[in-house]
Amino acid sequence: MTKHARLFAPTVLAALLGACTIIPDPARPESAAVPPPGSAVALGQPVTVCSLVATPLEVVEDSRCPVNARCVWAGRLVVRTRIEGQGWNQTSDLVLGEPYPTRGGTFALVAGNPSPEAGTPTPREAYRFVYEPR
Repeated sequence: MTKHARLFAPTVLAALLGACTIIPDPARPESAAVPPPGSAVALGQPVTVCSLVATPLEVVEDSRCPVNARCVWAGRLVVRTRIEGQGWNQTSDLVLGEPYPTRGGTFALVAGNPSPEAGTPTPREAYRFVYEPR
């Protein structure tokens, strides 16, 4: 292995691993700690996604096919989400499974639970969401 190859591999590995580090926010008290990436969070609860913080604010649309029904169309879940980065923030509607590019990288809403049931409205406080980097 050449000298350059020995230096290159650790540098690339450090860059890749450093891309999704959790940066503590001194403005947030420890009691309001942000859960790690991949955690399921409720409406109003922030979660880290790489160097960003995503907070689901409201369910804009939940037209997913109920678990106890047969559907022609799968439907979709749309969640209004506040996205915060270093010195900026924005609010956008994210669609389940669709990548969302933003200043701090690309991520997606990858899960929304519970799945709807026919004839039973889902209470706001029952929802949990998972965001992941893409």
